[in-house]
Amino acid sequence: MVDDQSRSETPASGLTVVVVGATGNVGTSVVRALSEEPAVGSILGLARRPCHLSVAKTRWACVDVGDPQANLESHLRGADAVINLAWLFQPTHNPVTTWRTNVTGSMRVFDAVGAAEVPVLVHASSVGAYSPGPKDRFVDESWPTHGWPEAAYCREKAYLERVLDAFEEQHPLVRVVRMRPGFLFKRESASEQRRLFAGPLLPQHLARPSLLPAVPDIPGLRFQALHTDDAADAYRRAVLRPVHGAFNLAADPVIDAKELAGLLRARAVRLPLPPLRNALAAAWHLHLVPASPQLFDAVLRLPLLDTTRARTELDWTPQYSATDALTEFLHGLQEVAGADTAPLAPRIPGGRARELVTGVGRRP
Repeated sequence: MVDDQSRSETPASGLTVVVVGATGNVGTSVVRALSEEPAVGSILGLARRPCHLSVAKTRWACVDVGDPQANLESHLRGADAVINLAWLFQPTHNPVTTWRTNVTGSMRVFDAVGAAEVPVLVHASSVGAYSPGPKDRFVDESWPTHGWPEAAYCREKAYLERVLDAFEEQHPLVRVVRMRPGFLFKRESASEQRRLFAGPLLPQHLARPSLLPAVPDIPGLRFQALHTDDAADAYRRAVLRPVHGAFNLAADPVIDAKELAGLLRARAVRLPLPPLRNALAAAWHLHLVPASPQLFDAVLRLPLLDTTRARTELDWTPQYSATDALTEFLHGLQEVAGADTAPLAPRIPGGRARELVTGVGRRP
């Protein structure tokens, strides 16, 4: 399906950038960051559902990368850079569906980049692409990218790393950049992320400080967060600078149970892992939560990222701390925040009842 919607006049000069998957948490921030960049003349945002967001220099088109009939090359021809962000997190109970969009769809994007002779490809990889790693030190971009094979998200991100290895050999004139961020949060993503990972049974008011008496302190609960706008700034810089390869993206401090407890004015309580993991597995199998226990296992094994390369070669510095990003996200949960795109809508038609009826963790 193609539905080209011009939302603004685009300047005749400057770089043309196509953002694939432009309406979600990362995509909306990337489009805005590019729109504010003088060197960028026009932006084409591609998404599988119509978008009515008004952003300077930007027009929109409906394209589903998971559709083998989609003519991606026609949208990419003439572009100076393509940023590939398209991704499905659900249905977690049907990994074949996510594979078709996330892996096969991304491969279609890569092939279209090559066929359209686009000189720059920036791909959204993830900390989830990394093999299990340490929680007491930081790893650079040379850490193995074999993922945690039991989690679909990690399998897919790791597989695409191998696909890009082959793509770079076949297309040596294309400058390929791989972004590997930690967990990305902003206020406008709160409702989407609640739907994707917690599901309809989470009372959003519980995100308010002082309402949760305790935060579970379990082995391996140490991860890195980043404000989505800071990640978008790194994508912008990767388009403009003659860099290639992988870049870790994260902000300080490392988030653990103590940091979470401080944000929620709760106390950290040391708990054994098996009962919590078993409860999550039972809830997932009963379709009460969308996030799979395998993804939970992966989070506990993700390495901590050294961001030296991004800070030096991209001259990139996060403007928000990790706790700033999480605080903004928690406020967004309380306020049922969102944005005027299908993924970021604060509420979906039919509300939480529709989420239950259509199957938690079963639908794209």
